[in-house]
Amino acid sequence: MIGALANKWVGYGIAVVLLALAVWWGVSTIYNNGYDAASLKYKAEIAELKQAASDAANAETERQVAANNAAKAREAERIAEMQAANEDLQSQIEELQREASQDPDAGRTALGAPGVQRINKVR
Repeated sequence: MIGALANKWVGYGIAVVLLALAVWWGVSTIYNNGYDAASLKYKAEIAELKQAASDAANAETERQVAANNAAKAREAERIAEMQAANEDLQSQIEELQREASQDPDAGRTALGAPGVQRINKVR
């Protein structure tokens, strides 16, 4: 075995194999270091994009809540206006019914001046 190592061609072969292993190890190390660096870079970018998406979703949710609250406030205001108008109409109906019950000509087939005035109030 030692005699084989003393042969010049075997020594060159071993040197070539060792050189190839050293080159392979160097390339692998450089590749892995580059891959790790790129991996860290893109993981940071992905985390930043996820954070931006989360912030945008939160901002949109807040905007929708504010818009819904404003719409509810307008709705409550409109409902209050409609209820006030309804109360006015109810009081007008009660007044017209009271006037109709007090009209001395209520049993006549034709309308008198007070009846025409009550009808015109409804229009």
